[in-house]
This record gives sequence, C-alpha cells and structure tokens, in this order.
Amino acid sequence: MTAPADQSPTYYRMNRALVARLVGLGVVALAVLIFLVTVLVALLDLPAGVLLGVLLAGALVLAVTGWWLWKRAYVLRCDEHGYRVRLIRGAGAPEAGWREVQDAVAASPRGLPCVVLRLRDGRTTTIPVGALAVDREAFVQELRGHLQRGQGHRPLT
Repeated sequence: MTAPADQSPTYYRMNRALVARLVGLGVVALAVLIFLVTVLVALLDLPAGVLLGVLLAGALVLAVTGWWLWKRAYVLRCDEHGYRVRLIRGAGAPEAGWREVQDAVAASPRGLPCVVLRLRDGRTTTIPVGALAVDREAFVQELRGHLQRGQGHRPLT
C-alpha cells in the first residue's frame, strides 16, 4: 500500500482475521437478540412476523456492517499532512500532523507488536500492527517514508 508520487492518502485496512472476529461477535449478539425476541413473542402472544422482522433486520445490519469492515473501513489513514487512526480502542491521540510527531518507536504492550508515534506535546498514538491488513515490515517502511516527507526530510540517495 505505498503512496504514489502525487502523495494521495494511504489507507491501511483492518486485518481480515479481526474483521471475522468482529462479525462473529455480531452473530452472537444477533443470536441473543433473537432469543430475547422469541421469549417476548411467546410471552406476549405477538405475531411470528415480529420475530421474522427482527431476524431479517438484524441479518441485514450484520451483513452491511461486515461488508463495510471488510471493504471500506480503515484503521489508519496517512497523507502528506498527517495521520488519523480509527476503530482502535485505546490508540491514544487519534490524529496528528507529521510535524507534531517527535519519533516513532516499536513497542509490545501486552505482547502485541505496535508502532508508537510519540508527539512533541507528550501524547502518543499506539498502532497495533497486527490490526492492519499489511505486511509488518512494509508498513514500517511506508510509515517512515510518510514521516520523513511530512517533516520535510528528503531521503538520502
């Protein structure tokens, strides 16, 4: 996912295993909802169409959410001005400009390989590399390139 020479944004999508896990949680939540609605339909003598409607609506929401996570959602967006992190709980500062970044370091909080962007004002952004659908080494190289270009540095040749 390298950025072209015109510096268009680079999007790093969510790892497919993580998408599958989230969709699986959605399936479990839908099953619990269907169970509760089934109990209500039985206790309140509601028409079976209520249950069918909830099932179809839930399945549709689950399918659209799964498609969005799989094809459209991104975890990290990098452009010539800075970065933005989404969908990662506990990432820290969700966005910053490249000039605000003091340095980027590797870390392993809770045993998960991460890149930590330390900002000049003391905040940090933690990006779990395993959450991204990209090769770890390629990601680090691309991030380094974004950081160097964003801070106005030119690569040595």
